[in-house]
Amino acid sequence: MTVWQQLFTRRMLICVFTGFASGLPLYMLLNLVPAWLRTEHVDLKVIGAFALIQFPYTWKFLWSPLLDRYVVPLLGRRRGWMLITQVGLLAVIATLGGFSPQQDLGTIVLFCTLLAFLSATQDIALDAYRRELLLENELGLGNSVHVNAYRIAGLVPGSLSLILADFLPWDTVFMITALFMLPGIAMTLLVKEPVGAAAPKTLRAAVVEPFREFIGRQGVQGALLVLAFLFFYKLGDSLCTALATPFYLDMGFSKTQIGVIAKNAGLWPAVIGALLGGIWMLKLGINRALWLFGVVQVVSIFGFWWLAMLGPQTEIAAINLAQLGFVIGLEALGVGLGTAAFVAYIARTTHPAYTATQFALFTSLAAVPRTFVNATAGWLVEALGWPGFFLLCAALAIPGMLLLFKVAPWNERPAALGS
Repeated sequence: MTVWQQLFTRRMLICVFTGFASGLPLYMLLNLVPAWLRTEHVDLKVIGAFALIQFPYTWKFLWSPLLDRYVVPLLGRRRGWMLITQVGLLAVIATLGGFSPQQDLGTIVLFCTLLAFLSATQDIALDAYRRELLLENELGLGNSVHVNAYRIAGLVPGSLSLILADFLPWDTVFMITALFMLPGIAMTLLVKEPVGAAAPKTLRAAVVEPFREFIGRQGVQGALLVLAFLFFYKLGDSLCTALATPFYLDMGFSKTQIGVIAKNAGLWPAVIGALLGGIWMLKLGINRALWLFGVVQVVSIFGFWWLAMLGPQTEIAAINLAQLGFVIGLEALGVGLGTAAFVAYIARTTHPAYTATQFALFTSLAAVPRTFVNATAGWLVEALGWPGFFLLCAALAIPGMLLLFKVAPWNERPAALGS
């Protein structure tokens, strides 16, 4: 089967829908809710504190065993949980815009927390479904398709909804945005339940056995190395972009220039990178992809260092805009490639019998740098300056690369789990 034949299959089409359904609620929290609050004159410090609402994405492994253990009647273990969370997300998003940020801020916080919880729970079910749906040799391509659709979903709350907000009341905008959950709901109703392992017989087994199986398969030392790799592989890249917009502003670029260039040079290289990454993984394998795409990630950090060494520009010319576009595009390409390989590695590392719990644990650990380490970025820039900060980010990317010698050797092609 050719690459194009593998790309245009029913399983890959399903991955488009899982990615879109997964990305929409997260970008609601990242893009639309802050814009809504700011236009309603909520204090910036309060809006910044809304980032804490994203904690369910980091702690979702705590309740993931429930989705492995309990089967929802009618639709099955994976599709049942998918439908419950998707319907809940549609209702919460549609309701959210009816509140007043000036008078109902406490209620808005509760609804946004519920939105994050339902979104993280949906991710548990979607990740498990996708892992059980795809064949071993499709994990790279299928997860890259999922990641692409995830990013493209961000255009709805991050672009379309903001445009609509200039012409329609906010409650109408939120209702229209909520309707974009319908494709995911339709997908859930139309697809078949994947053939997976039987559900654990007890809740205790659902909690304990995924960890016991993982440690038993990898050994204590091997398990710790895998967990360390999941923490470090994206650490430098993630920290590098934690204050990207303030950095561009410090370099003398206007908000309009950043917005226009970031939309075009940032989104599409990431989308193309993730798609190319998935296609190349069919030939390279996941291990070699992690090596090659990891190098691109590290190199992209030096693009920021180079821009910082050029220093603030007093007069922005076309060449300066080209430099900014190059740096943003290179970083986005590195993120697209690296994320495609990284998510495929996580999927491969999970055992089919404990998909939801292990996938949630691994993705939660991978989200820790974004949630906690990135909070130190401002302090580090103050202490080191922008050039020193980006050199530190590059240095922090090295441990993840070195761990590849142990967790994903260049010439090793692991056997399928559960076979």
